Amino acid sequence: MTFPSKRCFITGGGSGIGRGLAVALARQGTRVIIAGRRVEALQEVCKANPGIEAYPLDITDRSALGRAAKEVPDKFGAVDCLINNAGVQRMHDLTKSTPVDFCDLEIDTNLRSLLSCTAAFLPHLLAQPSARIVNVTSGLAHVPYAVMPVYCATKAALRSFTLSLRHQLRTTSVRVIELSPPAVSTELHDYMGPKGREIGIPLEEFVREAMEALNSGSEEIHVASAKNLFANPVESFARLNG
Repeated sequence: MTFPSKRCFITGGGSGIGRGLAVALARQGTRVIIAGRRVEALQEVCKANPGIEAYPLDITDRSALGRAAKEVPDKFGAVDCLINNAGVQRMHDLTKSTPVDFCDLEIDTNLRSLLSCTAAFLPHLLAQPSARIVNVTSGLAHVPYAVMPVYCATKAALRSFTLSLRHQLRTTSVRVIELSPPAVSTELHDYMGPKGREIGIPLEEFVREAMEALNSGSEEIHVASAKNLFANPVESFARLNG
């Protein structure tokens, strides 16, 4: 069995987990449209991977999301899968002086934009005979790493939204999937400096396990160490923040 999507739209598809999933899906025969702000990064992915096409998009721009929900199907054909993947991560020490807008970047990118993207594409997805929404949360949605309070809060909120969305769509043709990664060695950690990309499991290892679960039809996917965070939250919080 393979992931039953004919055409998939992936936010944050120019790098990291989004790129990894896009390449894996394209190799299985899915037509993939990747979205992101960095046009050069999108073009590089498309050039290296036939079957992947690009749609430049700033997902924090709500009006642009509304246009995308119409333009993407018009340009590329009917979409039967939305992967909400775009995200940013920062550390914050709240014991120190903190600007009032310290949380805006992560909330806008990791949560507001993904909810808005879902709302924009949902009418189109509901019109398909079978469709899927995949929300990429995090192991930190279940157990927060206290030095990243906003990132963890946005991922926990996205998990909550995913559960509610799945319940509301339970009698429709749209299935809702949560994909919960552990730390993965990607550009997400570049803000930490030169050794940021040494954090986490290799991207190839994550993609392999994630695709096995997606292809099996799972709706709750916790990859690698995210399994333990989900299963043992109290013990994991003490260990993670000790």
